[in-house]
Amino acid sequence: MSTEALHAAEIVKSHLGVVAPESAIVLGAGLYGAADIVDECRIVLPYAELPGFPRTPASEDGELAVCHVDGAPTLVLKGRADFHEMGDPSLMSNVVETLALSGVRSLISIGFANSVNPALSPGAVVAISDHIDFKGLNPLIGAGRDGAFLNMNEVYDKRQLRRLKYAASGAGASLHEGVLAWMSGPTFETVAEARAVRILGADLVGMSIVPEAILAKRFRLPFAGVAVVLDFAAGVSGGAPDGDFASAPVAAALVQLKRLLRACLKK
Repeated sequence: MSTEALHAAEIVKSHLGVVAPESAIVLGAGLYGAADIVDECRIVLPYAELPGFPRTPASEDGELAVCHVDGAPTLVLKGRADFHEMGDPSLMSNVVETLALSGVRSLISIGFANSVNPALSPGAVVAISDHIDFKGLNPLIGAGRDGAFLNMNEVYDKRQLRRLKYAASGAGASLHEGVLAWMSGPTFETVAEARAVRILGADLVGMSIVPEAILAKRFRLPFAGVAVVLDFAAGVSGGAPDGDFASAPVAAALVQLKRLLRACLKK
């Protein structure tokens, strides 16, 4: 148990009141617009004020908001630290542990990915059913025997996956399902790499979500991953990914994503 996570959890719990949040959401850069679903925020805590929270180029302005979504207490985190920024896959460890110590009952991590499956077009919203750690990197390297040797069955919690599907059906939101291959970045995949992960069973390739899934498993926090398809990967349906967060497909995906999250999180 991290001392920093304990201190950060004390800060968060001091603003929660008597009811622990059912869910926490981590939003990657380019997806902050999904936070519009909140009805009210009790307080917004900058990552700089929370011990052990990441300070990287993509998360230096990160913040944790104590909110309500249709009456349900929810923590919304804007900003994550990715491996390609600092070369450390464990940068989100204190964040995930803080959420677990704060009483959060489930974590939804949302990020971008590119598609290696021609059936999943840019703008698709995909619930992650499993992952492939293609690079062999792991946020638990060096964690010691007590924290590292985990059974990875159902790292993507089946109950949370059903919850997402049920919410999508009720909200009229389009939700797909697929396997995510984690790549280190920051470059996108070569044609050969995209072809290889497709042969191995992946539908998507991305630079986020997977480390948080592993960390959530360690801290016994039921986890769901949701990816927004940014582009086709190189060599797939003419894909030439460039990381354009402002594209029309992404804007359309945000509409679907907000419908999905509101239906999933409401009390």
